[in-house]
Amino acid sequence: MLDNLNWWEIGALLLLALLIFGDRLPTVITDGLRMVRNLRNMARNATGDLSRELGTDIQLEDLHPKAFIRKHLLSEEDEQALRKPLQGVYDNLRADVTGVHNDLKDVASAADLRSNRNSATATGGTAAPAPRSRSYDDDAT
Repeated sequence: MLDNLNWWEIGALLLLALLIFGDRLPTVITDGLRMVRNLRNMARNATGDLSRELGTDIQLEDLHPKAFIRKHLLSEEDEQALRKPLQGVYDNLRADVTGVHNDLKDVASAADLRSNRNSATATGGTAAPAPRSRSYDDDAT
């Protein structure tokens, strides 16, 4: 949830919370934690009631419609039949991405070799000057 915040931003948020709530901050935190705990208990009770009504074991993750259909309505053969047309596309895409990844690695290693060669010749003192490319401004003068 807070993956994109750095330490400074979290510290600023805590300072802002302290300024807004002041002395009531511990009670606000306690109330928030109590609310989260009550929501978890309600979700657990709802899944338990649903499991009893349907006669199957249902977890909280199973309440997502796709997961519910996949687990309780489709057999393995049906699921494989649904996935089969897309599996070839997935395999081709994965092969293409792997090829691009390998090409990028090759380009990066070639660029790294060039930079290492230039730094080695610069310290050795016997480097040939790089050829100067012509620009359109040179033709005008």
